[in-house]
Amino acid sequence: MSKIDLNVLFKKIQKDDKKQILEYHVQGEELPNSQELVQLAGSITVIEIEGSEAGPINAEFKSIQRDSKKTTLKFNVSGCSDEKVIKLYPFAGSNVTLYIQPSQMSLDEFHEDAERHEGVQYTVENDGSVSVPDDQLSFDDIPTGEEGGVAYDDDALN
Repeated sequence: MSKIDLNVLFKKIQKDDKKQILEYHVQGEELPNSQELVQLAGSITVIEIEGSEAGPINAEFKSIQRDSKKTTLKFNVSGCSDEKVIKLYPFAGSNVTLYIQPSQMSLDEFHEDAERHEGVQYTVENDGSVSVPDDQLSFDDIPTGEEGGVAYDDDALN
């Protein structure tokens, strides 16, 4: 399947705690490439807005809904693509050219990517306890203050 390009209204970006939802509207009764779009729905796609610095973004093609006036395309973006989505905000509310193509990424890989995070690596044991590798920073490694009760190296913070 090749890249599909659509002239769409970038209706909105909605953010919740785990993902961002991108919604696009295709105006009119006729939907170009409708059969290919229906086949892509429910899978991982690569989307890109022409002229955006965000570049290609992996997104779950969540749904496609048609009514008499428009077709609504919804995509979920999560994980490490948040920085790219921020670059899309100036385009929200305007007509854009949206490129959609299938991704090689599976749904499982997409959701695993969303759960990755930077910071302390840890493992949750079966009993609910958490184990942390020994080579990471611990609370004991963090200085609690300096002589004279000064808590910070920066005088502006004291």
